[in-house]
Amino acid sequence: MTAAFTELRQQVIWTRLISVVEEQAQTLMRTAFSTTVRDAGDLSAALFDLDGRLIAEAVTGTPGHVNSMASGVRHFLDKFPVATMVPGDHFITNDPWLTAGHLHDVTVISPAFHGGTVVGLFGVCCHQVDIGGLGQGPDGRSIFEEGLQIPLLKLASAGKLNEDLLAILCQNVRTPLQVKGDVLSYVTSNEKAAQRLSAMLAEFGLDDLRDVAEYIVEQSLSATRAQIASLPQGQWSSQLVIDGYDKPVTLVATLTIDGERVSMDYTGTDPCLPRGINVVLNYCRAYTVFGLRCIISPEVPNNYGALLPFEVTAPEGSILNVQRPWPVAARHVIGQMLPDLVFGCLSQAIPDPVPAEGSSCLWSVQLRGSMPAGNALAGESFDAIFFNSGGSGARPVQDGLSATAFPSGVRAMPVEVTESTAPIVIWRKELLPDSGGIGERRGGLGQTVEVGMRDGSAFEVLAMFERVERPARGRDGGGDGSNGSVRLASGKPLRAKGLQAIPVGDRLVLDVPGGAGLGNPRARAPQRIEEDISEGYVTRERAVADYGWKSSSA
Repeated sequence: MTAAFTELRQQVIWTRLISVVEEQAQTLMRTAFSTTVRDAGDLSAALFDLDGRLIAEAVTGTPGHVNSMASGVRHFLDKFPVATMVPGDHFITNDPWLTAGHLHDVTVISPAFHGGTVVGLFGVCCHQVDIGGLGQGPDGRSIFEEGLQIPLLKLASAGKLNEDLLAILCQNVRTPLQVKGDVLSYVTSNEKAAQRLSAMLAEFGLDDLRDVAEYIVEQSLSATRAQIASLPQGQWSSQLVIDGYDKPVTLVATLTIDGERVSMDYTGTDPCLPRGINVVLNYCRAYTVFGLRCIISPEVPNNYGALLPFEVTAPEGSILNVQRPWPVAARHVIGQMLPDLVFGCLSQAIPDPVPAEGSSCLWSVQLRGSMPAGNALAGESFDAIFFNSGGSGARPVQDGLSATAFPSGVRAMPVEVTESTAPIVIWRKELLPDSGGIGERRGGLGQTVEVGMRDGSAFEVLAMFERVERPARGRDGGGDGSNGSVRLASGKPLRAKGLQAIPVGDRLVLDVPGGAGLGNPRARAPQRIEEDISEGYVTRERAVADYGWKSSSA
């Protein structure tokens, strides 16, 4: 074969691998029981080689899941060596320190066989709404209060499910049918992907993935190193103060670009707290590297080679490198803020491609209550969750996106789906005019969400919201985004974090924050301002006061 033909063949195989893992993700979504996976795509699906290196990831999924799993598969291999695996084996854990940072993310790894030999490992990591304990909120004082811990275990051996493990799991959760159904869907998606991989290898006359894996890793590694080498060399620091639990939390980052390597160090960051907003290093690394790659090497496929040149460190015992048994259930309220902190460093080194800060933290609305009278399950408890997002920060050549989940990447569930799974009504879900920060490029809008029980009865919210006290900051003359707010429809303000009751006849109202603006607002084109007004993004009053707009018809 000529070198050009070999290169073309490898590229074709590479794209086929992407289709395999994307089918894995779609199978997962079509067979999962929970709306977080089925409708929101709060998951990751990926292929690993026999050394546990990430080779290909599905387009569908979140960076927190897949980048955590990229570091976590090696722990499975340490306990279950490849040589001991047989067809039908499946392995499971939700250990926060080994995978995705809290007990609600369950990881299942499965060997893929071809010609009787293990050729790769398929993995999924998915958000589980219910894992027992206090539920996904920041109220826990230790990991032991936050739910059932599943160590590295065999979920199935040679095709036989570990029924004892499933029985323990179902006994410890409020929604056993949903949880068991989800776990079985993880197995199904991995098995389907393994079948597709074996068929692909047969089609291309390959015995294994070794050469393909090396090609993918080396191509991505060399491309990433080249991108880094083209950057300014040096060191830059940034600081981000966020709401925290009952007092502000300060995050400090120092970025170093040195040759073909990039390092991020979080020395100076506040210590961990006795509340569940702490972050394990694996999850800290996942969102830090995602933020770096968004700017430095966005076109390079995400795999072991693309991740290798990035190093992340945080002091042990800090809120970004918490140790057992500190609580971590709501770790996303800090972890998803890290890309903004990363952008603060990068904006000093390479300002042109860096966006302004956004709302960033996903506003996950987790509700708990009792099924109302007249329902077949009257009196039984329910746990429901639906995702809401604020505005992303303005981009260098475009406005920020409204009500869009960045950096998490999850989708909002349809209102009808959420209402069908719990006795609630989402009365309002609408964009908030003027919530995006002003600028030559405007920040994306936040939204207002109002929810109550169908029969007006009381319920609870496990609040875990950020940017209520400290909004997204504008850059280069741009304005800040709007603050978020948490309140009752009757007007009483609620805390942004912690379990709270919504009384009979009242509703929960959330104003999800907006993204910040970028650049001088007086430089915004008059035509763009008029479009903003006509589309409801900006009121006429703000257009006049903040943008200096004068109607063309005046």
